Amino acid sequence: MQPAERLPSLQSLRRPLAALAAALALACCAGAARAAATIVIVNLNEAGVGFNDPTPVAPVGGNPGTTLGQQRLNAFQRAADLWGATLTSDVTIRIGASFEPLSCTATSAVLGAAGANEIWSDFPNAPRAETWYPAALASKLAGEDVATPGQPHIIARFNSRLGLSADCLPGEGFYLGLDRNFGNGIDLVTVLLHEFAHGLGFQTFTDDETGEEILGIPSIWDYYLLDNRNNRTWVESTPAQRAASAVTWRGLSWNGPIVTAAVPQVLGPASNLGIAGPAAGTAAGNYGVGDATFGPALSNPPVRGQLMPVVDQPDGNGYACQPLGTLNALAVRGNIALVDRGGGCDFTVKARNVQAAGALGMVVADNQPGDVAGLGGSDPTIAIPSVRVTQADGATIKAALQRRARTQSGVVASLGLDSARLAGTDAAGRILLYTPGAYSPGSSVSHYTTEARPNQLMEPAINTDLTHDVTPPRDLTFPLLRDIGW
Repeated sequence: MQPAERLPSLQSLRRPLAALAAALALACCAGAARAAATIVIVNLNEAGVGFNDPTPVAPVGGNPGTTLGQQRLNAFQRAADLWGATLTSDVTIRIGASFEPLSCTATSAVLGAAGANEIWSDFPNAPRAETWYPAALASKLAGEDVATPGQPHIIARFNSRLGLSADCLPGEGFYLGLDRNFGNGIDLVTVLLHEFAHGLGFQTFTDDETGEEILGIPSIWDYYLLDNRNNRTWVESTPAQRAASAVTWRGLSWNGPIVTAAVPQVLGPASNLGIAGPAAGTAAGNYGVGDATFGPALSNPPVRGQLMPVVDQPDGNGYACQPLGTLNALAVRGNIALVDRGGGCDFTVKARNVQAAGALGMVVADNQPGDVAGLGGSDPTIAIPSVRVTQADGATIKAALQRRARTQSGVVASLGLDSARLAGTDAAGRILLYTPGAYSPGSSVSHYTTEARPNQLMEPAINTDLTHDVTPPRDLTFPLLRDIGW
């Protein structure tokens, strides 16, 4: 049996965190989940902090805890119970967890991170020789606990300061209720379901920046990670090829049979911006877009109108952060407004302003290089569809709008669905992994694409429309874990 390899870092929603020290002093455990798998939360906090914080709180959203620490522990156990009801294992899964003061500012923060504490190969009953498996999965497959005695299978650290001080996302702390009524908070149970999935094996242990394997041994994940440009899996690729595919937008697909079979049950048609019309020129065609979390979802028949740019800056940009002036309002009325990202206002503000001016829809052009991303925010008064295009696509479309009349451009935009393609899939119908053009530590490769529709739990950011489901017909997280052996 290959000795355990202690992992150097954890997967994180924002960026990787250093792993816990090798020797963990295990504290008292919370109650176990009585389900197909037993999962216990091992409290690693010292007295008076984290899970042991005595600060009085009122019960909230089905969480009966009366101290901050107990509510945190209850939320952790709820996420453990949900996974326990989904998985099958005869070996108790231990999650070593703590709340600690992590990196934080008034505008951004590390929420937390979790991952496998150890990885193992060549254990009893291993399906593949010379292949790394996370400790929890290796123990399930072996039928016995292979982890180093006294060590958890998964380690998790979360930010104890979040929302509780002026210098750590004030007003945006964790919602500790169990009912998803999180309002402006961050639903902790959803975040935990995501992070626990990483610890269960939703991650590669190969260095996705350099392509180098640990001790020359691939991860079980790598057998299903397919470079869809050359049809080679990561185990068939060189380190340089793996590293290149990790920064190739739409370049990596998940080739596991269970996920691929479930994709049509879960994903809907891809959102699409069609550009046509007599003045479209080389900009004519279909564009991938990021969906908005506000306003109506795209549907067919598409919302169609001439595309008219908002121009409210001397440099030609249009941010629509203020109510539109007379000329801009005249331009977008009865048309689709093109605005720029930026200007210091939220996407919902832009949408409200162009809607008030009579626009039928809104297209936001990104203001920095990158891949397709969505539009966040919430506003029930917004009744027009909104999408986001990349900076490169925005520049192509803007070039076609250079010659236009005050109320007409001759460039027709259609906001609808591409019924021939499922959102977030490649040409063969396989779901894509997250591979932005610029390497993103802790996010690249070990997440699903941000183009999936509906949003998936294992995208690199937690979206507000997520449920607590990890299975079809809502989510593709558990199918991937089944592909690797769960």
